[in-house]
Amino acid sequence: MRGPPAALTPARARHSVTRMVHRMTSRIEPAPAVLDAARKWLAPARGALGSDFLACYLTGSVLRLGFDPKKSRVNLLIVTRTLGLDVLDRLAPVIPAEGRQPPNFEPLFMSESQVRHSLDTFPIEWIEIHEAHLLLEGSDVLAPLSIPRDNLRLQCEHELRVKAMRLRHLYLANSRVPVRLELELKSASSGFAALFRALIRLRGEEPPAETPRVVERVADLYQLEAGALLGAHMARHVEHHRSPKDTLALFRRFLGEVDRLVAAIDTLRVP
Repeated sequence: MRGPPAALTPARARHSVTRMVHRMTSRIEPAPAVLDAARKWLAPARGALGSDFLACYLTGSVLRLGFDPKKSRVNLLIVTRTLGLDVLDRLAPVIPAEGRQPPNFEPLFMSESQVRHSLDTFPIEWIEIHEAHLLLEGSDVLAPLSIPRDNLRLQCEHELRVKAMRLRHLYLANSRVPVRLELELKSASSGFAALFRALIRLRGEEPPAETPRVVERVADLYQLEAGALLGAHMARHVEHHRSPKDTLALFRRFLGEVDRLVAAIDTLRVP
């Protein structure tokens, strides 16, 4: 029987954290058309915010290799001085409706205070943003932030358990209609990719730039089957007509490896 993953040594952890804070994960530059569309989307919101506007960033998959505007939304983080109901009332009428043509946008509005006080609660998300973001307009309010990593293992386990529970529920509800399971895997792919990158950081390493290599490295570090763990990525990015039988097998294998990954993280010792 394979033993639990080895503990991360303090010296290795310190070296890794220093390196990750000062170096961004490999990042691509968005296409000019995406940047222009993002500024056009932002313009009415920035006008409504007025002096409450601090910064707008591009984050997420738009800055990573393999981004496809036809399949993925462009994530925007808009940081404000305040974000009370009065500000929300100014914003609500001017938020652009989703267009028929890509790119489409997924905005996240947060006050500067909300950002600071959520760093320890959402380490996965803030590490992702801190390592790959692009200031679109405003002042760089993220530059001085330091992301606590004390709760990273706990959040990884929490997220994995929630995702595993959802996968089991979906399997029970849709095993007789496998095409629905494939759609759910496609939808879950980006969330799992971010979580897998966090799992590599837990072991003191910087994640690779390409998602398939991220998944393969997770499989290696946590003694899993890479082909099965690639299920969500394959469902989303590999255009292939699968029979219902093959789709069901893809989902079953992926769920099995996620369950094994939960068990591995539960026994992982991180100083």
